[in-house]
Amino acid sequence: MSSPAIKAVLGPTNTGKTHLAVERLCAHSSGAIGFPLRLLAREVYDRVVAIKGADNVALITGEERIDPPNARWKLCTMEAMDRDADLAFIAIDEAQLGADRERGHVFTDRFLNTRGRDETMILGSSSLIPMVQALEPKAEIVTRPRFSTLSHAGPVKLSRLPPRSAVVAFSAEQVYAVAEMLRRFRGGAAVVMGALSPQTRNAQVEMFQSGEVDYIVATDAIGMGLNLDVNHVAFASLAKFDGERRRRLTIAEMAQIAGRAGRHQTDGTFGALAGEGGAEFRDDEIFAIENHSFPPLQRLYWRDARPRLHSLDTLIEDLETAPDHPALAAAPEAIDLTVARMLSAEPAIAQAAKGKAMVGRFWDACSLPDFRQLGAEHHARFVARLWQDLSTGTGHIAHDFAAARIAELDRTGGDIGTLQGRIAAIRSWSYIAQRPDWLLQREEMAERARGVERKLSEALHARLTERFVNRRTAVLMRKLGADAGLLPVTLGEHDSVLVDGEEIGHLSGFAFHVDPQARLEMRRLLLAAAERHLPRLLDKRARELLEDAAEGRNIAWNGTHLAWNGHNVAQLRTGRDMFRPAIQLEPGLDLLSPARRAEIEAALNAFLDEELQTLDPLRRVAEGAKELSSGPELRALLIRLSEQGGIIDREESGLVDLSPEQRQMMRKLGVKVGALDIFMPAMLRARSLDHWAALARLAGQHVAPVEAQMPAALPVAKGSAPLAYRRAGDRFVRIDLAERLLHAAHQRRTRWTDAGKKRHRQPPRFTLDPTMALSMGLSTKAYAHLLRLAGFTADAPPAWPEGKFGPPTPPRWRWRPRRAGEAHGGAGQRHTHRNTGDNRKAAPRKNGGRNRPDRPAPQPVAGNPFAELAELLS
Repeated sequence: MSSPAIKAVLGPTNTGKTHLAVERLCAHSSGAIGFPLRLLAREVYDRVVAIKGADNVALITGEERIDPPNARWKLCTMEAMDRDADLAFIAIDEAQLGADRERGHVFTDRFLNTRGRDETMILGSSSLIPMVQALEPKAEIVTRPRFSTLSHAGPVKLSRLPPRSAVVAFSAEQVYAVAEMLRRFRGGAAVVMGALSPQTRNAQVEMFQSGEVDYIVATDAIGMGLNLDVNHVAFASLAKFDGERRRRLTIAEMAQIAGRAGRHQTDGTFGALAGEGGAEFRDDEIFAIENHSFPPLQRLYWRDARPRLHSLDTLIEDLETAPDHPALAAAPEAIDLTVARMLSAEPAIAQAAKGKAMVGRFWDACSLPDFRQLGAEHHARFVARLWQDLSTGTGHIAHDFAAARIAELDRTGGDIGTLQGRIAAIRSWSYIAQRPDWLLQREEMAERARGVERKLSEALHARLTERFVNRRTAVLMRKLGADAGLLPVTLGEHDSVLVDGEEIGHLSGFAFHVDPQARLEMRRLLLAAAERHLPRLLDKRARELLEDAAEGRNIAWNGTHLAWNGHNVAQLRTGRDMFRPAIQLEPGLDLLSPARRAEIEAALNAFLDEELQTLDPLRRVAEGAKELSSGPELRALLIRLSEQGGIIDREESGLVDLSPEQRQMMRKLGVKVGALDIFMPAMLRARSLDHWAALARLAGQHVAPVEAQMPAALPVAKGSAPLAYRRAGDRFVRIDLAERLLHAAHQRRTRWTDAGKKRHRQPPRFTLDPTMALSMGLSTKAYAHLLRLAGFTADAPPAWPEGKFGPPTPPRWRWRPRRAGEAHGGAGQRHTHRNTGDNRKAAPRKNGGRNRPDRPAPQPVAGNPFAELAELLS
């Protein structure tokens, strides 16, 4: 009977070694492959399940066990691999890791002792050839060439790193720093480290593989067979801490990592990050990596995989035994041996570890991996607590203790480091739950631990993505190339602009505003994206504006701008004259085509012309001022009217210089001459005045405010009087209503004067009723001040003698026209008329044939306007 075939398939990365092993596994009736990583075992498990079916395939790792009863094909981590299993095919992946200081003795043991009935396959680097020849001289050695070319690309800055690149760092701090920089420059990166759970690593790798991000930052774990679509590998450093000292990577380690670049027929490149201290390849290293020429391994680490279990002393003695083959070297003391040595020195523990079964159980407890990486002393205390239950009572870990520890870890709050610590701790309990005789409710505890690890892994993936991925930037970096025109750009809620579903800013009318939360270095990128993709959306919005303008809706003039739906679309500038302002479209409309801009400008000009029709009376006055036939006096007056909104003070108007013909021309233009002001009644509307004020401000004039409702009177406030108002005492009164009051006063004066001339030879005094003024909101004081301005004065009525009482007599008024150059009568100014005196006693009056004595001056009566007016004017 011939001995089973042993074949060593060796070569650099990307030679299809693992693919060949999977094909050979599936070709046999049963088999197993040992992998260096749980992640890699899971990846191949999914492939084999697709071929053989889930009921026939097992996944066995220290923390996870999917082992159907009839499973014949098994994918395992190296530590979980059963070296005594009776299977037709066995494959050992990455066998060169037998030279690793921490795990090398496990790989060496499987390389030497695990065999398939029909075929055994050793997979690894070409540097393993001397070890195969020395330890398995009958093995067939097959070398395979790399499918693609691997070449050195030189140093490159992080900001110019090509897409589909992997950056390799050798500490968590460096990984985070590089990932943060990639987030700022390139939109982010996936992160892969040994401290992550397999589920988190899977999610991060999937994010890279699916193209959600174009970069991945990893530790040297990336070199352990992870199949990634990487085109370039950049080294952030060429040195690492190996557990004892910081040293430069060996050429084999560099090649193992650099070899991740290029898959199958796609060539790959490698290089260092520019500016990183010490990250520069030497010429001999570049030559060796490009030509896959590595120094051969001189030895593999070995430790007795089956120590005697008679006592703790014999156990430790066997674990410290040196190998007897020159190709093997004693493995450095691993943490399991350190923990066993520390615990065996404690009398209570040593006393419980008696007999082969208990020593074996003790060694199993010490072999618990230190997932938390807190050091031998801390890990030893944890193992001692487990051993306390495993060595007493039923020999099982207390259910309450295990459940409580798992429940403590079932929390998804905290930062990345906190979540990593909890995942490491729950992995310990996942491992414990896979032991066949450590827990009574093993399946229940295993399910609980898997559930907690799943939740923590999802939370950690979310934290990593939140911190190191800016999906918006990543999308833009990928799409701002030749195919950028195909990038889907849409409007979301509240006019947010979405590029491939990611918000880059929002539209305010036609103006694009970058997301205020965007970093400063991102603003240029977002503006470029908007400039490239917004014209289509803006053109649709422009068509809506034109439709609204045609129907006269949703467009408004707010003084200095024309607005559509509340957003400014054009700014007004001074034009040929005050009544024809020019329109300048807002910069946001620059992205529209010239033809569309011309349409919008024409529509807005039409709207503005319609709005300004309310100023046609004033425009005719301004045109009349240009007519030479009007004469210089009238032209000067009309110019002042047009410049002051159709209102000027009569005293300063030059009215006295106009001829009757010029006054007639002025009346035809709609100009009214009042007692105090010359004004245009057609302009005394809030909308007309508001439009004129806006145009005046454009022309640089300082214009008083315009009252929106234009009430008859307003309380006096600080500042000048509002437009179309004049001050009267403690009130501002509207000019046209002031003229109405004065006109009523003159009508009253005229009736009394005409009647008096028939009875007397001199015009008598007359009384005024302040009721109309009060109904307009004027106070008695304001009304009196207005009358004085128009030249009216009042005499106090005769006083009642002492001891006599009666109703107050209304004051009697008189008026005289102002002479040329005389100012308006102010408060307290008195005017003396011919044949009358201000200080003379009134003659006694007859009443029924009896003389009536003089009356005293009336005292003001609350609420009596006549008395108040008399008091003010006495």
